[in-house]
Amino acid sequence: GLASATAFDHIPLTDDYVPFEHQAGGQPPKAFQLPWLASAKDVTLDHLNADTPIIIKDSLTTRPPRFRTFDAAGSELGDILSTMKACLHVGRFERAAALMQRLNSLYKTDSPALLAAHNDYIRESALKIASTRDQHLLNNLQKWFEVEMRGRGILPNATTYAFMIQAVLQDVSAGKSNRSIRRYLHLAEQGGFRDKLMNALLRVLNEQDFGRVTRINTPEPILPTLPTAPDGEVGALLTMSNRLRSELPQVRPVDQDLAGWRALRQSLSVFSEPSDTLILDSAESTPEDKAKRLDIERQLRMEQDTYESAVERWRTDFEQLKRLGINSALNHNSFGAMMWNWHGLLEPAIREEIKLANEAEGKDVRSKVDEERCQYGPFLQYIDPGKLSAITILTLMSMLGTSRSGDRGCAITSTVMRIGDAIQDESITEYLKTNRVHHANLRGIPLAADVRKLAMGLKRTGNISAQALEGQQWSKPVKARIAAVLLSKLIETAKLRVFRKDPETGSILEASQPAFLHRWVYDNGRRIGMLSLNGSMYDHLARDPVAASLTQKYLPMVIEPKAWVSFREGGFLTSTEPLVRLPQSDEQSRRYITVAVDNGHMSQVTAGLDVLSRTPWQINGPVFETMLEAWNSGQAIGKLAPDNPDIEFPPEPAREDRPAHFKWLKAVRRISNEKAGYKSDRCFQNFQLEIARAYLNETFYFPHNVDFRGRAYPMSPLFNYMGADICRGLLTFGVGKPLGSSGLKWLKIHLANVFGYDKASFEERVAFAESHLDEVFDSANKPLDGQRWWLEAEDPWQCLAACKELRNALNSPDPHSFVSKLAVHQDGTCNGLQHYAALGGDTIGARQVNLEPGDKPSDIYSGVAELVQEGIEKDAQQGNEIARSLQGKITRKVVKQTVMTNVYGVTFMGARLQVAKQLMDLYPDFPKTVTVNYQGAAYYIAKKIFQALANMFNGAHDIQYWLGDCASRIATAVTPEQMQRAEAAMAGTLDEAAEFNKIPIRARKGERGHKSEILAFKQSVIWTTPLKMPVVQPYRQLSSQRVTTHLQMISLQNPSVADPVNKRKQLQAFPPNFIHSLDATHMILSALQCEKQGLTFAAVHDSFWTHASEIETMNRVLRDAFIKMHSEDIVGRLRSEFMVRYKDCMYLAGVKAPSPVSKRITEWRGKFSRLPNLKKQLDSIYVDELILERRRLKLLASENPEERKEGEEMVTPYSIFEQSEGEADLAVDESITETALGNVSATRENKLQANEKLTVGDEDNIGSVDTTLDGDVGVLDQHDDEETLAELAEPSGTTAQARKRRQDENRKTWLWRPLSFPPVPKK
Repeated sequence: GLASATAFDHIPLTDDYVPFEHQAGGQPPKAFQLPWLASAKDVTLDHLNADTPIIIKDSLTTRPPRFRTFDAAGSELGDILSTMKACLHVGRFERAAALMQRLNSLYKTDSPALLAAHNDYIRESALKIASTRDQHLLNNLQKWFEVEMRGRGILPNATTYAFMIQAVLQDVSAGKSNRSIRRYLHLAEQGGFRDKLMNALLRVLNEQDFGRVTRINTPEPILPTLPTAPDGEVGALLTMSNRLRSELPQVRPVDQDLAGWRALRQSLSVFSEPSDTLILDSAESTPEDKAKRLDIERQLRMEQDTYESAVERWRTDFEQLKRLGINSALNHNSFGAMMWNWHGLLEPAIREEIKLANEAEGKDVRSKVDEERCQYGPFLQYIDPGKLSAITILTLMSMLGTSRSGDRGCAITSTVMRIGDAIQDESITEYLKTNRVHHANLRGIPLAADVRKLAMGLKRTGNISAQALEGQQWSKPVKARIAAVLLSKLIETAKLRVFRKDPETGSILEASQPAFLHRWVYDNGRRIGMLSLNGSMYDHLARDPVAASLTQKYLPMVIEPKAWVSFREGGFLTSTEPLVRLPQSDEQSRRYITVAVDNGHMSQVTAGLDVLSRTPWQINGPVFETMLEAWNSGQAIGKLAPDNPDIEFPPEPAREDRPAHFKWLKAVRRISNEKAGYKSDRCFQNFQLEIARAYLNETFYFPHNVDFRGRAYPMSPLFNYMGADICRGLLTFGVGKPLGSSGLKWLKIHLANVFGYDKASFEERVAFAESHLDEVFDSANKPLDGQRWWLEAEDPWQCLAACKELRNALNSPDPHSFVSKLAVHQDGTCNGLQHYAALGGDTIGARQVNLEPGDKPSDIYSGVAELVQEGIEKDAQQGNEIARSLQGKITRKVVKQTVMTNVYGVTFMGARLQVAKQLMDLYPDFPKTVTVNYQGAAYYIAKKIFQALANMFNGAHDIQYWLGDCASRIATAVTPEQMQRAEAAMAGTLDEAAEFNKIPIRARKGERGHKSEILAFKQSVIWTTPLKMPVVQPYRQLSSQRVTTHLQMISLQNPSVADPVNKRKQLQAFPPNFIHSLDATHMILSALQCEKQGLTFAAVHDSFWTHASEIETMNRVLRDAFIKMHSEDIVGRLRSEFMVRYKDCMYLAGVKAPSPVSKRITEWRGKFSRLPNLKKQLDSIYVDELILERRRLKLLASENPEERKEGEEMVTPYSIFEQSEGEADLAVDESITETALGNVSATRENKLQANEKLTVGDEDNIGSVDTTLDGDVGVLDQHDDEETLAELAEPSGTTAQARKRRQDENRKTWLWRPLSFPPVPKK
């Protein structure tokens, strides 16, 4: 329902308990006493009680009910509500009121969803009244409150009265306003929620209005001090920066007529403008105030509206052509002018469409076209038509410019949804701006008040915005209809001037053609609508990454980012980017995160992100100068893409020689792709160098947010420290620290690491640096004119930065006093395996991933390579032909990628492809015979790698298996609420319209109906990280919905919490996602403690950065945080949380069919009489048995002895299972074995072996290769497709017997049993 977002069970956590400190002396439990664990100090987590997790009961969520269409607002409740809000937003109050009356007629008066709808109506009206002071609208709202709410018996709550008070504060009659306020306060007091009303008012009203209502002064929070300039005038500082920049050459652009490049240059122009054009001077302003104002103004300028900026650039290009006497805006040689022309035609077309939509609303009799216009008309008015035009053009050109399909274009469905999402995002931004202190005020009031005003505005609007955002989400059909209208108008209006040479006369012919083509293609038998660009424009679009225009507002910040205070308040000053990166369709995750943030559970996550965001950065000037010179030369130097790569196409052979011609075509395609890759890389690097040049001599910051597992990422996509070697080599910390007693050593170690000499002991790495001092000095002094030793490094630009830093330190009078800003890295050793080794207590594995101290770091990749090589040698001695071909060829590089990704869920097929790629790269002359080839060797090596990992990490193997088993049970479970509803359906007492006055329309044919939804498996795997962040796995079976639009009928994938989960993905993704969440926890903990210790800190997941002098301190922090985490029983606490979260659920368990317990259950079922007409009530298997088992368990738990006796005498499949102690007979889900570390399931191995037999040297059998190895399977699928391929792996003559044996082995008997979780494996 509409109110389900706030329907959650939660018990507030107490804060008087410090986790991980409950064991005496802070020592790990005895079961975890390993030699590499030591006691940790000063690293704490907020209290996390596994017995009180956040639980949102949404298992009864179904597809939104549909009613007969009213007033062209759609038939689904969500669409009616969205249309009502849009009408309010654009001033269509009469229609909004009519839609609310429609909701009144549908819902019963006590429905929470109806109250939420009325609150939305009152909130939107109050916001409109607050911005316009419309007295007529205010009177209508008060009448609505009395007649349509209270008069109908709908009881208001605190939120209702808060918005009513916000509205009546705008009454021009102070006396009337005060009387209304007193009345609403009195009504709230009568309702028993006056305190809640005051809290709601605190979030809704500004300080003046809140004081008027409460007569209480609200304390003003103060933001952290903004960065200030050093002593001296701001103008002098700015002039110095500009002078230094002006002394450097410009960055040689890939193409000076690129819209994306010019957009970036425009955004960066704030760094070169005089200060008096950016700030308003005043006599009383101090230099420090000027500096702060300058930084704020520059940041706001960089965050200015992306779409308005784009339109301004297009207009400038057009006017420039006009000044040159070129009046052809359709000439695509000027991309910006051409888009300005499109914009000039599209904007009035949108305005005309809005006019027609408004006229359609006023008609008594509407045509089908009028009805459609009434559906999307209010949404078109949500945003200014000019901005709608720019969004449509930019988003479409961005998609076409990045399309992997080349001139094939983009699918209409994906194009429409991308434009719809962009419009939705902009509408949310506009909505939040109406609830926020306008940042333009920062220019006109004293600075101290600026900061307090901004802080108060953020605090007051944070929670109310989070609540309102749920209602601002539009459905996919709504977005599709809006976007399809805009796209169709663009296709109609956008033209292009094309020139062609007449083949007969040689004259140049000129014609106007459509810029975009809507056509149909067939793909695997499906008819798909495609949108492609006029072919004459693709060359230009390939050179101009228009997508970069959409990311200009996300440049690094020149002031400290905003602290995170709510789901969409933090980071950039004006952006509404969320705290957690989630797909718009992932409503379940968004609800959990919003509840957690609003209740303060994620305070440590947000505090950790704020620490990362406050880390100051600067551009490494000397490295930039070298990189700029190398770039402008156009050569491929140190991973810079060459300007004109010297790659020649081979001569074309005769077409009659078909094999040779086929190979030539493949070579041409490969070279073309390689050249296109260089071009793309150079364009992106061009942007990065432009940013670096603009930020020279600036101190800047990277705001951060997290993904759904809690892993932190910078929010500046074009340029950040998580980028490649080029970005990392250009960056230093914004503050420096003396090297001190140990810093010089760590600087030398860092040099060895970035060079690639990182597997030796620390002493050997120091010796490496000292033995290459001549090369270091030569690289630092003559990077491009000397020996170029630094270019031999694994990370050349980071190596050059280290060379220059080490040279400067050694040339200083006292190297230990040298102030270094270089970020020195400490990388984890296969961090996922480190967590698994700790969870499983694997001492051998722990040693391999450096959890034990040693003089020389262990290398897990080399260790696995050695084990694989040992196995190959044994097989070779026994005559294995593939093993003989691989002798001496197993290097660290061959196994590294597979070892690294195995812990994160790589499938065996994926591992085989990884190994095959490495073999092809390293050994191009490897045999290609029928018996020995890349694919066969890759299969052989991948199996050896998996076996080696299973032997080294047997405890981790058990943990992974346990995690997969838990996920399998959860994904096939039903909740008590579902079972209760099933009982009502079986008894014929299910009220399908419990909260409605009218019965919803039945689901259309082909859509999932209400019957099958009752007992669908909807339970996602949900857990809480040690930082109290809820993690919801979003994997569900995708349902589709067909929507008629202006362009065509489109089929939308519309995932919802009402859809069943995808069991296979839930199961296979859980172990790696759980490890990622622990990895993220460790990083955030380390960030918080490093700040407490006074360290400058940054991290790239499992790579941790600080100053050279602080490395040893940071290492202690990292170690202590890791020990603190794993001293706690993490997996045991996870099990406890699962027991609470999924309490009283039942799941469908499988028992091996040949077992005795299976036979007894089958015999019982033969005698058990199923209830009549059951299938007519529910479309689920064994529902009668589920209801019977639920009754038995209730009787057994009764305090009445007679009822307990009745329960004990009942016989059910689960009681038979219990009596037979059938745990050993439980069937293992095939997917569980695939999640275990280093494990290859028997069925999958048969499939792979069969594929090997088909693919090796037999092109005729290509079509028989099984491509479903990694596909999804249903809950009760029996993998029938596996049998055919498995037969091919059997010796000839045994096919029939093999099939019979496999059928017997795979057969299962299903039964319902209470959802419990197996004991945690012992370490």
